[in-house]
Amino acid sequence: MMRHTSRLVLLTALLASASCVGTAPGPSATAQSAATGQGTEPARPNVIVIVVDDMGYGDMGAYGGRIPTPNLDALAAAGARMTSGYVTAAVCAPSRSALLAGRPQTRFGFEFNPVGRDEALGLDRRETLIAQTMKSAGYRTGMVGKWHVGQAPGYQPLDRGFDSYYGVLAGATTFLRSIGPGDLHVETAEDSKINRQRLPVFDGRTPVDPDGYLTDVFTDRAIDFIGPRSTDPFFLYLSYTAPHAPLQASARYVARAGGGSDFHRVYAAMMIAVDDGIGRIVEHLKRTGRYQDTLIFFVSDNGCAGYIGGACSNGPLNAWKGYPWDGGIRVPYLVSWPARIKPAVRGDLVSSLDIAATAAAAAGTKHPNAEGMDLVPLLSKPERASDRMLFWKMGPNLIVRDGRWKLIVVNKAAPPSPDEAKGDDLGRSLRPDGLPAQVSPLGQWTFLYDMVADPGEKVDLSARHPEVVERLRREWTVWDKGNVAPGWTSRRSITVQVNGARAELFN
Repeated sequence: MMRHTSRLVLLTALLASASCVGTAPGPSATAQSAATGQGTEPARPNVIVIVVDDMGYGDMGAYGGRIPTPNLDALAAAGARMTSGYVTAAVCAPSRSALLAGRPQTRFGFEFNPVGRDEALGLDRRETLIAQTMKSAGYRTGMVGKWHVGQAPGYQPLDRGFDSYYGVLAGATTFLRSIGPGDLHVETAEDSKINRQRLPVFDGRTPVDPDGYLTDVFTDRAIDFIGPRSTDPFFLYLSYTAPHAPLQASARYVARAGGGSDFHRVYAAMMIAVDDGIGRIVEHLKRTGRYQDTLIFFVSDNGCAGYIGGACSNGPLNAWKGYPWDGGIRVPYLVSWPARIKPAVRGDLVSSLDIAATAAAAAGTKHPNAEGMDLVPLLSKPERASDRMLFWKMGPNLIVRDGRWKLIVVNKAAPPSPDEAKGDDLGRSLRPDGLPAQVSPLGQWTFLYDMVADPGEKVDLSARHPEVVERLRREWTVWDKGNVAPGWTSRRSITVQVNGARAELFN
């Protein structure tokens, strides 16, 4: 969970000489002419928010990854590649709820994954979502892909500002109806719970069972929504389920995945499918004359998982999905708008929360929290970016990022005993519904890292800089006053070993 200081930050730093975006978005005619060769003021941009599922910081080429991702790399080269882009949670549903609401999830009780209660629980209907803001600004709104923030009537995409929806209301489903010749399925512990019957695909409110590889189907539907050339701006939330489990890839992608273990091959194939899909979308925008004036965001919902056979990479960051170390919360983060954003690699602290405010500002309106403490439009007021702070809360565990410093306070866990329950196959202990996540009787670990000198979070500096620890704890306490009690309790705790410390995590 994050908070930013009240000084709004960032994007004129990305836009070079462009003025702040307000009610009249778009650069001057001169700037537009230089960018596109045209001499007219651009219309409000189309906006596409692309979210992938459990992709690691070190998985794509532009971030030093081994998997060939030429289309994502081209998107990165054409716009801003953020090297310190964060999400608000280390697991799926809380992270997505904050992005959609443009507000930290602990402000409205979505602190933990619903876990087995998805059909009854959802994102608070009093929250204004990004699609509602864009629709009120005159945008055509559509969603394709994973929702995972409410399945009950009143909580679904068509109830939350989207004109059309095609995707999965739950957290995942199978990518293939059946495994054919050349296809690859590598089993994980989650597979027994993931199938089309239990977790269907929906076209609007109607369950469907599409033939074809699901990542390709989602790309097709995204292109259908974008449609031919039109003067009406659109907002698309494209939320791929890849490369989340089940680890399945069709033969055409497996053939391009290279060598290594089956885990490496299937994961690479899933990433190649996503990359191809994004390439197809960009090509469609170019072919229909809308690429220059389309604002595209690309992020992962959290870091990649440590339980898929070492197939993915969060390198050079430490740890995995579900962890408070940067491997869980720091993600690939791209921002592209060819008519406005010059190519750049930026180290500024940015948040997935910024997306809603930025999209609204580009549309000539404001998201409800755009002037608040937690939401920063990337297209305006970059002058105090160095003062920005980010905060998270995951039960009793907390994180603060302030400039070069990062503080983690996390529950201590007892050593394993012969009588200890094994938990599930992913190393998670299942907790009774209603049991609060509290500070451990054993106390908590406190870690302080210098993220400039030590991005892998290997050297704890808390004993050397107790004054920094105390200051960041005070700042976090002030931020925490704006949070509310969780709407439901954590059903999972995980005991992990990081840097020699045995810690208890909640999600």
